Amino acid sequence: MGFTFAYRLILVVATASVLGVSLANKDWGSPNSNYTGWGWGWGSSKSNHTGQGFNNHPLNETQGSKKIIVGGSENWHFGFNYSNWAFNNAPFYFNDTLVFKYDPPSNTTFPHSVYLFPDRWSYLNCDLKRAKMVANTTEGGGDGFEFVLKRWTPYYFACGERNGFHCKVGSMRFMVMPLFRWHY
Repeated sequence: MGFTFAYRLILVVATASVLGVSLANKDWGSPNSNYTGWGWGWGSSKSNHTGQGFNNHPLNETQGSKKIIVGGSENWHFGFNYSNWAFNNAPFYFNDTLVFKYDPPSNTTFPHSVYLFPDRWSYLNCDLKRAKMVANTTEGGGDGFEFVLKRWTPYYFACGERNGFHCKVGSMRFMVMPLFRWHY
């Protein structure tokens, strides 16, 4: 019985946290004002409100789903910190598409792949036994491999090549938690 109560309590706290973060992205200005974003201060003039949120990302109330290239112009390669990239490019929303672009294996490039871990423990330990390969070494070429964020759950991604070495050194892995996009 104690486990059931604890499990429910954790579920309620997690739900409240995600909803709180989702609501924090909502523009609370009145519909008849020119106010388009929080800006950095309460007393800012309207001319300073540029629609930029806390991380200098445009507010998402008018945007639809986005295609996001993992790593930006760096693409998916060894030696780039994707956890930092994900943190700096958050938030991610339902139905956004992550695009993994990487060169197919050759004599001059290391092969890469994309694995999805089932839980945080597997992700933190780069344990590929229960991970699922969602893109093999050739699927990142051209326009890249596309992965749509369709569920309200954390997604844990990593490169599984070299028996998880690319993941284990900490660079080729990241997690995202898609949020609800509020339309009003």
